[in-house]
Amino acid sequence: MALDQAMLEQADRSGSATLRLYRWTPPCLSFGRHEPASRRYDRARVEQFGLDVVRRPTGGRAVWHEHEVTYAVVAPITAFGSLRCAYRAIHERLAAALRALGAAATLAPERLIARPADGSGSCFEAPVGGEVLVCGRKVIGSAQVRHGGAFLQHGSILLDGSQEIIQAVSRQPSAGTGATTLSAALGRAVTFQEVVDAITRTWGGGRTTTAPVRLCPPLSAPFLDPAWTWRR
Repeated sequence: MALDQAMLEQADRSGSATLRLYRWTPPCLSFGRHEPASRRYDRARVEQFGLDVVRRPTGGRAVWHEHEVTYAVVAPITAFGSLRCAYRAIHERLAAALRALGAAATLAPERLIARPADGSGSCFEAPVGGEVLVCGRKVIGSAQVRHGGAFLQHGSILLDGSQEIIQAVSRQPSAGTGATTLSAALGRAVTFQEVVDAITRTWGGGRTTTAPVRLCPPLSAPFLDPAWTWRR
């Protein structure tokens, strides 16, 4: 999360654009920037289960990061025209990559009814307009944040597993999930590297690297602080 935030600030200063693809070790539960996590989720149960937790710089609801590819895009807003246009354009590129793997990926219609703003549960419970679906079920959950003239959009592409751990630590029951995974959709195991390769092939242009990036403690500090994670 700290690296995504740093990339966003750099994009605002320099006008640069970056696509980053990564995964989480160990698995982690993330809350949206403004999500009332203390009200929605049982902190004692989270600690009892030994879950790592972080609060994202972007909005949205909780996501369990385990069998997935996380993507992050930072760019000047003017590169897409508006935040809404960027949201759809990025999803169109990701959907093209999933189709290259054989998944029947489409975008949810813009007039799809949005999920309720309140209530506990996973980001994947129900799609909203412009999100990526496979067979009518959500396979990518995304969120944005703006910083000056730049934006960060990042999200989770589900490879396998489920978001059920979120229900296990929620204070209120939810309506279930409208999610699917690529492995379920394709009827076979889909690997992290397979999806990364498909995205880099279909995204177009730019330099790629697999080098790890390390952050100095001051940059990482807010995201390591439980006071930030459970601030709401």
